[in-house]
Amino acid sequence: MSRRRFLLGAGGALMAAVVQGCRVGRNPSSEPGDPAAGGVRGPAGDPQVLAPTPACGTEAEADPTAAQTEGPYFTPNSPQRTNFRADADAGEPLVLSGTVLRTDCRPVGKALIDVWHADASGEYDNRGYRWRGHLFTDADGRYRLETIVPGLYPGRTRHLHVKVQPRRGRVLTTQLYFPDEPANARDGIFRPELNVTLHDSADGKAAEFNFVVEA
Repeated sequence: MSRRRFLLGAGGALMAAVVQGCRVGRNPSSEPGDPAAGGVRGPAGDPQVLAPTPACGTEAEADPTAAQTEGPYFTPNSPQRTNFRADADAGEPLVLSGTVLRTDCRPVGKALIDVWHADASGEYDNRGYRWRGHLFTDADGRYRLETIVPGLYPGRTRHLHVKVQPRRGRVLTTQLYFPDEPANARDGIFRPELNVTLHDSADGKAAEFNFVVEA
């Protein structure tokens, strides 16, 4: 056997061994069907959509909350308050609470949160400040707002508008949604990772959402 043929044969054998070793030692997280690979399959082989909401505390860093359009009805200079219930003439009570966090999962104290939404009939107050207001997180980044479950605005699913701004930081403008709403599927703006966690409370509904901001 010539030296050239010997080297070619040895090189081929080495390559085959490397490929086989990669197959044996392949990281399971890259296999089809693993969430990290985006290849999760249902019973019929169709892709399943997994909620990509970051879980702060389980990773070194979390992705920022998704930004969304402001919409046509934002009004600046809203009053500072943590309770919109005085505006209520109808509607199911809702308490929205949570925490504002940095991408490194540290809480953001004194962050500004501006909230506005439709009334129980799906209408916005564009002359005054009914169902509008702003509040600040406490030293641990927590916030709590008492309001009502907003009505359905024509052409949209049920939602809340929110702006979040850390002190001397950038403004996050986004929207929050409610799980299991029939209109979610036909709303072109809806994103499942912006769903609140919703459950029944003693006097209505309680919703939680943690905002992750770049500060």
